[in-house]
Amino acid sequence: MPVNKEPYQWSRHAVHAVKYNFVWCLKRRAKVLKNEIANRLEQVLFDVADEHDWEIGSLAIRPDHVHLFVQADTRHAPYQVIHRFKEKSAHVLRKEFDQLHRLPSLWTRSYFVSTTGKVSEEIVGRYIEDQS
Repeated sequence: MPVNKEPYQWSRHAVHAVKYNFVWCLKRRAKVLKNEIANRLEQVLFDVADEHDWEIGSLAIRPDHVHLFVQADTRHAPYQVIHRFKEKSAHVLRKEFDQLHRLPSLWTRSYFVSTTGKVSEEIVGRYIEDQS
């Protein structure tokens, strides 16, 4: 799947490079993200990204959890971004794969998120100090 290598995204009033590293797990750490389920999950995650004009930088689907590095936009808070990925993927996967109905829900409510960008904290700190 194509990945945009541009460091910045432009909108009408903002230029940004908001990138999130997300990790989330299956309920009960069930090891079901394999073969056709993992392949379908990948398609769904890229569909969600395309729908919102987000760029997936990298994706690793493990049997019981997902790592996703995505460049989003400034209109969506991190909790909204992860919610859209988890909500859509849970709906589609549970609809298409009967074996997933054994789980009370597909994903846990928890997730990990960190941000990253092209500039380090040290450089930003020096830039701000130089503005005085």
